[in-house]
Amino acid sequence: MSLILLENLRKEVWGHLSSQIIEDSSLFIKIDNICRCERNKAPIRFLMAGLLAKMEDPSIDLRKPYSAMGQNSYRGRNYDEDVVQPFIHKYALPCNSTTAYLTPAFRTIEKPLTKEFFNNCRPKEVYYDMMDIIEYVQKFPQYAKLILLEIIRLLFVVKSENQQRIKQLLQKINRDHGSVGLSSEAITSLLKQHLACKGSSRLPVLIIAAAYDTIKELIKETRKPLFAHNAADSQTGALGDIEIVINASEQVVTCYEMKKKKVSIDDINICVEKILHYRNKVDNYIIITTDLIVNEVKDFAAAFYDKIGVEIVVLDCIGFVNHFLHLFHRYRMTFLNNYQALVLAEPDSSVSQPLKEAFLNLRRVAETDKGY
Repeated sequence: MSLILLENLRKEVWGHLSSQIIEDSSLFIKIDNICRCERNKAPIRFLMAGLLAKMEDPSIDLRKPYSAMGQNSYRGRNYDEDVVQPFIHKYALPCNSTTAYLTPAFRTIEKPLTKEFFNNCRPKEVYYDMMDIIEYVQKFPQYAKLILLEIIRLLFVVKSENQQRIKQLLQKINRDHGSVGLSSEAITSLLKQHLACKGSSRLPVLIIAAAYDTIKELIKETRKPLFAHNAADSQTGALGDIEIVINASEQVVTCYEMKKKKVSIDDINICVEKILHYRNKVDNYIIITTDLIVNEVKDFAAAFYDKIGVEIVVLDCIGFVNHFLHLFHRYRMTFLNNYQALVLAEPDSSVSQPLKEAFLNLRRVAETDKGY
């Protein structure tokens, strides 16, 4: 297994990104569907890992991606994490940032894969296309390289198309709207609409991060770099989703935990456990939710100040940002631009391309309605 192999394949297609490699139209459509599927990108990495293994050893069975499956099996996750993942990260390709083998579809494989195994997966069509490709390569192993070349080519094509659409949308946004800009209420409404979009669980983190980026010079507090969207606190050693420090100090004084659901008493207890086991004491632990806040939960959280000396509070995301925008009214457009920059900088696996485009379209409409 080597990144050199993938690099050589990339170089092979680099000067011919506009040229289709697979001539069979039916096979090409299946590959194209997998590479362009926004709802589920796990099959891309699964296929890339398997095709790499097949190129190195044509005798392996792509339907047996775990070594425990016996004869002709292969270590799919090793190929995925050790070879495919660094390649994807290096070129910021439109794939999941973590292994396909952590997704439910590929976690509990005990028998050789068939289409029926994916009947309950969504969208099942993309898994069916994946299995058709796998069966094709099992019959014609010599096509492993050509199909992998086509996948690499298409990923770079999709990346370029995505970048071009973002560029065009940015050009449509009229930034020359003087010192007035959108009102705080208009920005709040814009964010509310964006949060209502599908797959928006990462957005509350970016909203709070943008707020601190906007006023860090005023309050002399900064946020630590954000962890990946799917990184667990137990893996990173973080106290929460956003950690705030004073100046360049490593001492966390405020921590934010994001919940895109109704906060429960159990959630509060888990947060308290994390606070008690954290290496240093924090002043504030703030839970931000996009759902309703129950008074019982709010009161339960507030009671911990007298018990552990840390103030725990549950706040509504929209209410928080609305108050922030009015409190720092003169910086509201700076906040909006900071939020936009964070949204566009996120990998597609945490903020999808449609979600990025949705924000730019919502902003353009908001500013157009105001006559800018």
